[in-house]
Amino acid sequence: MRKTYKDYIGMLVFLLPAIVLFAAFFLYPVGYVVVTSLLKWDGITKATFVGLNNYKLIFTDEVFLTSIKNNIIWALAGGLIQVPLALMIALILARKPRGWKIFRTVYFFPNIISGVALAMMWSAIFNDEYGVLNGLLRIIGLESLQRNWLGDLHSAFPSLIIYWLFYIGYFMIIILAEISSIPETYYEAASIDGASKLKQDLFITIPLCKGSISTCMTLAMVYGLRQFEQVYMLTNGGPANKTSVMVLYLYKQIQNYRYGMANASGVVLIIIGALVIITIKKLFRVEKYQM
Repeated sequence: MRKTYKDYIGMLVFLLPAIVLFAAFFLYPVGYVVVTSLLKWDGITKATFVGLNNYKLIFTDEVFLTSIKNNIIWALAGGLIQVPLALMIALILARKPRGWKIFRTVYFFPNIISGVALAMMWSAIFNDEYGVLNGLLRIIGLESLQRNWLGDLHSAFPSLIIYWLFYIGYFMIIILAEISSIPETYYEAASIDGASKLKQDLFITIPLCKGSISTCMTLAMVYGLRQFEQVYMLTNGGPANKTSVMVLYLYKQIQNYRYGMANASGVVLIIIGALVIITIKKLFRVEKYQM
């Protein structure tokens, strides 16, 4: 049916509130950040136009380059480790083993706790002298492995990522919801043909969950790019800026009244995030399966 002029007017009227909100709370702030990234501005005195000089300054700053590298590693860890772990747990719980509801709740429980509270808890675990981790190493006779986990140049950043990877409950729930929508007839037909549980997961469940896996991977990698609270609370970018991330770098530039450089780093973060999302969408070309 061919749409008339009145149809387009009607669609525009319904879309207008969303367009206004999107422009006010996304397009305008992003445009403001891009424009001010071209200025030298301390928030007090008059801003002066410096062009791309702020970008030149941040890309010659070793701390910023380290921050980009750490964020990329964090994003890849989320997409390639955290999501596969969530998928594996979801596949197990989808079979509804004994006590599966309890395990589902336990895995999801950390996601309802404040990130700051979790960071403080892990700070106690990684504490140099009285930490739980070093205490366990003393008990099992591995005193030689004790260290200041968050203060050591070699262990600080891996410690931050390792504790974050265990919080898989959010992605597990998304994948479980997708699995529950798959018709049982697919599995019945596969069982009649002699397919094992593993083959059913590999050739039925995972392909049909491609959309939710893509969503989880996008979210996990974006969360990895925007890390701030945990790093700020646990290490504040130390030791020697080895654990610095882009949002923390941006925050410190604001603290030093370098708003132009802060916004330049924000623009770089936006570009990297957009590239990550586009790449994932290209890799996961989700096809619609007829149920």
